[in-house]
Amino acid sequence: MKSFNIPNKYLKQILENIQDGIIVMDQNRKILAMNPSAHRLTGWHLGDCVPYCSFCETRDTGPGEDKCYLIAHDEVPYFLSQMPVYHGEKIDVEMSTALMFQDSETNQKEYLLVLRDQTLRQKEEEVKLSKKMIKKLIEAQENEHKRLAQELHDGVSQSLYTISVAMEAVESRVKDEQLLAYLNEVRDELEHVMSDIKSYSYQLRPQSLDSLGLIPTVQTVIQSVKRSRPDMKIKLESNFNERLPAVVEINLYRVIQEGLHNILKYADARKAVVSLNKEDHQINLLIKDNGKGFNLDQVKQGLGIQHMRERIEQIEGEFFILSEPGRGTMIRARIPLPLKEGVHID
Repeated sequence: MKSFNIPNKYLKQILENIQDGIIVMDQNRKILAMNPSAHRLTGWHLGDCVPYCSFCETRDTGPGEDKCYLIAHDEVPYFLSQMPVYHGEKIDVEMSTALMFQDSETNQKEYLLVLRDQTLRQKEEEVKLSKKMIKKLIEAQENEHKRLAQELHDGVSQSLYTISVAMEAVESRVKDEQLLAYLNEVRDELEHVMSDIKSYSYQLRPQSLDSLGLIPTVQTVIQSVKRSRPDMKIKLESNFNERLPAVVEINLYRVIQEGLHNILKYADARKAVVSLNKEDHQINLLIKDNGKGFNLDQVKQGLGIQHMRERIEQIEGEFFILSEPGRGTMIRARIPLPLKEGVHID
């Protein structure tokens, strides 16, 4: 293998900017040199002695064996333990060491000690665990929505329809005008309830999403928005109509649903557009309005925006939102296709 020589000017920059703590110590653990990261991590100074880690403080040693495990073994690829640092605290670190120099006459030794803060890795693991929990919660929520929507459609709605048919049969036999008027009022109320249940079922989980796909379902939602806000112009733009993975469809639908809800409730917009385009190996989503906008610094932690961001991140996408008072709001998302294995929501 060809050797690679790094000029000294680069070595200095590397030592000063690398995140790992780099320490040179003698066999008595006295610090001879250290980089800025080592000082920030530990609070130690040149001339200090590196304290024993939690493992070395209590480990049994053989005759003449150095109490420091790293020095006793000259070179250790990596070693996990807790290291006492400033203010008497202890931090989890990954340590490695190598014998750098040994004086042949005095037998004095100098060691390279590398410290890597494991709390950063632990925080990363906590973030991964948090995202995994959010994913499981979303999966459970969508499965429950699907079950409830199916129950409302196939169970409650069908039962109410049977009652409606029975009432028609009863009405055909009633001759009393006053009683007939009352029955008509009851049937009108029943039809209102059936309409509400249909609406609730659709909000929980539109059947068209499973049977027809994302684009037809979004078209239906936009038609509904037009009926409720005939004064607002809203359109859907798309360059594809094929089915997407189920996990992409349900999460994009929820983001669009939330985005349109926010436009209706807060934006006071005259125009809005929903754009879904497929380019190369990704889906691009745009939701834009010309409403009154808002200050992102004041509402960026809002639950609606947070839920949209979480849903896009669950399908490995990127979420962006831009808004200014008086200049409307624009939401963008990019979702890669195909998704990695293990990303699914039934």
